[in-house]
Amino acid sequence: MDIRQLDAFIAVFEERNITSAAQRLFTSQPTLSVTIRQLEEALGTTLFQRLPRGVEVTDDARTLYPQARRLLAEAHALGSQFRQRNDRLTLELGVEGEIAASHLESFLETAYRVVPNLLLNLQEGCSGDARLSVEEDCCEDELFLPLWEEPFVLALAALHPLAERTRLDEADLASVQWITCPSHPSHQRLMELYNRSMGSVVATAGSMTLTLRLVAAGAGVAMLPQSMADHHAGVITRPARTPKLIRRVGLCYSAQALDTPALRLLHGHLQDTPALKAVTAL
Repeated sequence: MDIRQLDAFIAVFEERNITSAAQRLFTSQPTLSVTIRQLEEALGTTLFQRLPRGVEVTDDARTLYPQARRLLAEAHALGSQFRQRNDRLTLELGVEGEIAASHLESFLETAYRVVPNLLLNLQEGCSGDARLSVEEDCCEDELFLPLWEEPFVLALAALHPLAERTRLDEADLASVQWITCPSHPSHQRLMELYNRSMGSVVATAGSMTLTLRLVAAGAGVAMLPQSMADHHAGVITRPARTPKLIRRVGLCYSAQALDTPALRLLHGHLQDTPALKAVTAL
């Protein structure tokens, strides 16, 4: 039993006439009769009683009809699914660990809006046709398209003694307990602040994400990118007057990767939209 036989059966069942069914299927009457006979032999039953004019359906045909309709619909849906997938534009995107959720979600929203029929493969880390990353993590042979520029801010727990102050100066930071991230590129630029404040280092972390967790737990204060610290439960931020550090977040990609149609479309849109260079959103 195959799809062709089910299609023939449904046509004869609904038309109640071999000739009309053959015309509906754009085939000859003898060919359709052979197809129906093959289906009856495969099922071991008689589906139609031949009459001088038309056919009469049997009880087995009435039982088979709804099942045949369902099977045929599923077969057509399956074929459509794979045809649509082949028509999609694929893009594999890597996401570095220090990218804020707000930036990632805004980027994805833009990608689905700009690229029709996008089939996205989202991966963590350094992989894919392109990567959402900070500029410092771009490889030597990669290009960088900046999307956001954001400042570092002072992050502290909501219950921290300094949380009630809306403005903090150097005197306020004289005795704070710092959480630092020595492996991060920003660490050397922050050393001046740490040394000048005379505060102590209470903890170190291997990433900005872990630093944020320590801040939320009340272990101390830290200098963090604004997008990572904002809206994090239990954490508040204050502007950092000195040093004024910024970081740029954007798309890392090789020149050859622009041969990928989805990336080329997305890159063209991002490059031609000055508003994307804002701090808050794509």
